[in-house]
This record gives sequence, structure tokens and C-alpha cells, in this order.
Amino acid sequence: MLLEDQISYLLGGIQVVYIEELQPVLTLEEYYSLLDVFYNRLLKNRIPFHPRSLRGLQMILNSDRYTPSLHELGHFNIPSLCDPANLQWFILTKAQQARDNMKRKEELKVIENELIEASTKKFSLEKFYKEPSVSTIQMVDCCKRLLEQSLPYLRGMHLCISHFYSVMQDGDVCIPWNWKDGEAVK
Repeated sequence: MLLEDQISYLLGGIQVVYIEELQPVLTLEEYYSLLDVFYNRLLKNRIPFHPRSLRGLQMILNSDRYTPSLHELGHFNIPSLCDPANLQWFILTKAQQARDNMKRKEELKVIENELIEASTKKFSLEKFYKEPSVSTIQMVDCCKRLLEQSLPYLRGMHLCISHFYSVMQDGDVCIPWNWKDGEAVK
């Protein structure tokens, strides 16, 4: 059984995930060490969670935080050195909000995909994508504003939504997600 699965079992089925764009880059050894420290803390201070009561929820482990938090997209940000009693209270009091946020995230993802498809079609783009660091909310906002424009010069282009203006080596054009009337919005 993987450490993530063992942690999940101890925490009522909450899934341990690694979200590259939201976490620092870690080597495999560093990530395993982070999991191991957290797992051993949980074993020492067995906190009772009903089995599978938190299935469908997600958490990421952090080594650089001291208090747990709930991300707007529904996953828990849990410090590896978090006090297990405080962790239990936090997760139980925020579980429904986490479920609501995750549902909202899924709804936004559907809207994002529809807007990407509409933008690709309207502007006859060869390829339309975003960098991993661009959130779904940012992409939705960007696409909505793009679709209000008449941009015939985009026909056949590869357009990347990012945080800056650039032209990639392969010719892909990048624009910031928060562009407005030819310039970025702060």
C-alpha cells in the first residue's frame, strides 16, 4: 500500500494529491519524506475519522505552512507538521465547504472547456491552450473577453494563455490571461 493510500485510510478516505502548479517542486525523495513525516504523526496520534466519510475530497501536503487551509478549488492545504487534533477539527468543519468548492470547480471546468472550444472555433485557431499556472477562473475570464473581440489575425495560430506576453521558439504566441484592450490589467 502506498503512503498516500495509508494516509487516506487514516483520514477517512480523503485523497492525497500533488498539484504541480500549486506546490513547490520536490524531488521524489523530498516528497516521500514529507509523506513519511505526516504519516508517522498520524500514527502516533490516531485521530478517529469514520472510514470513507471524506471520500471525494482532496488534500495536498505542504512543508512550508503552519496552519491548514481550504483552497478555493476545494482541496485542503495541510502542513506536514500540523497538530492532528486541530487537523481533525479543521477537516470536519470545512468538509462541506470543500465539497461545494469542488463542485464549483467541476462546473467551472465545463465552462472553461466550452469557452476554449468556442474561442478555437471563432478565431480558427490551430491550437489554443493555457499554461498550468493559469487557473480555470483566470482562463474563463480571459476567454470571455477574447470572445467579445474581432481578431481575424489569429486565424491558424497557436495561442497560449499565460502570465506574460511572448513568442515561443516553436512560434506559439503567449498572451497574459488578464489582457485588456491590448495591454495587461494589473
